[in-house]
Amino acid sequence: MTHAMLKGSNVPLEATTVRAVLRWTPGQGVPDVDVSALLLGADGQVRSDEDFVFYNQPRHPSGAVWRLGKKRIADGLTDTIQSDLAGVEPGVGRILLVASADGEPFDRVPALGISLYDATLADGEPLARFDIRPETGAETALICGELYRRGEGWKFRALGEGYSNGLKGLATDFGISVDESEAADGERTPEPTAAPGALPPERPFTPEPQVSVPQVSMEPPTAAVPQQPPAYGYPQTMPPAVGGDPGFRLPPQGPQFVGR
Repeated sequence: MTHAMLKGSNVPLEATTVRAVLRWTPGQGVPDVDVSALLLGADGQVRSDEDFVFYNQPRHPSGAVWRLGKKRIADGLTDTIQSDLAGVEPGVGRILLVASADGEPFDRVPALGISLYDATLADGEPLARFDIRPETGAETALICGELYRRGEGWKFRALGEGYSNGLKGLATDFGISVDESEAADGERTPEPTAAPGALPPERPFTPEPQVSVPQVSMEPPTAAVPQQPPAYGYPQTMPPAVGGDPGFRLPPQGPQFVGR
């Protein structure tokens, strides 16, 4: 049975691997939307910049949290984060599930919502669904919900808390160090957009060898990718490495991104 969530409500999770699917309806004037995750320690802050899983750093070094990318569904688009809760390091107590709207306010993003699935089931119905309604509409980043430890298990809480200064402001608030020299406005330069209603290009990736990440920079990715995504579906375990990804780069100063 799917739990219809209200803001502030929570639900226990029996699944050990969960897929958090952010969905919205694209259209003329609708900004592109991305999902991200922040892994927080006991103090409510990231332990390092590696605890930020986003479009230019799509897999956590532990391998327990990673992005699956954008897909088209019958009634819109989705972007997905998958978490192996059993493999999350003991020092992580919460995983924030975040949406950012390319620097545009979320009042321009219709039918925004997040659903949680048991990732071990190919065609199961959602465990929980939360329809997100921004409080002011001026938010450019939202904490949609959080996965958090409770005793020996995990729970999901619906939040819908907004930030008007985008993904940069949200990430900084939780301890991510941002390179101000790359983008003074804190937002990513928009990528070329497809025709209205078309699926935004996918960003495939190959995980790089793990390195120390001293600072996150705000430079945009430059990957050019096919317009047609693969058939909709999700792996039940973490996907194996595939071909090289020009969009995922780890230069000497750390992973590069521009917050949406």
